[in-house]
Amino acid sequence: MALGKTWRVNLADTAVMKTPAANSPLVKCLLALSLGLGGCKSTTVIDEYREAPTAALGAGESVVVLGRRHNSEHETEEDFISCVGKNLTNGKAAMRVIPEQEFVDSMYPYFETSTAPMDVKNLDSLVENPAIARKFADLDIHYFIWIDGFTERTGSEGSISCAIGPGGGGCFGFATWDDEANYEASVWDFKSLNFSGKINAETKGTSYMPAVIVPIPLLARVQANACKSMAEQIRTFIQ
Repeated sequence: MALGKTWRVNLADTAVMKTPAANSPLVKCLLALSLGLGGCKSTTVIDEYREAPTAALGAGESVVVLGRRHNSEHETEEDFISCVGKNLTNGKAAMRVIPEQEFVDSMYPYFETSTAPMDVKNLDSLVENPAIARKFADLDIHYFIWIDGFTERTGSEGSISCAIGPGGGGCFGFATWDDEANYEASVWDFKSLNFSGKINAETKGTSYMPAVIVPIPLLARVQANACKSMAEQIRTFIQ
């Protein structure tokens, strides 16, 4: 792949049996639930931009996955960062990942929200501090992965009402909502102090909640699928 180019791939997180009865999103969702697939279908789009070549991790080398939280309007969720890190440590091509909080605490106060480096040049200046340089050497960090983004609800329809009477209680109605997760990972090569590139993961999905006596949530798991797709693409990008 040529440097400085972008490419895109569409990923679907849930396989759904193709039958004439599975035409509507709700029917597909109910079918997925009955098959034990864990929820409704969502779609992930991955964009990758490569600025510089990368090398696979050497023996003992590690990566750090950190969340960008300098934007006052939103903060990258800690559980999403943890999810990406855990996914990178799993599988045949598992990486050594330094947990975010462990890294931030060990580097206090240099990677707090107000003091964290915003680009590779500032990181270069930071390692001029002998104490910081020693900590980086002890952790044997090869890549810094900064993730910025968030998951939000973009729309909702319908309603569910519940009541309790002398003969019992129950709920009735139908609700649906759309969620969108959009995250961007910037990969910094600490060994060469270069910016390697960016990976963007955008996941959209619709969840449903039909209620006849008991509400049944059929969730698209948008954030979880964005996490899984982001981790897999980071693994491919580096290795």
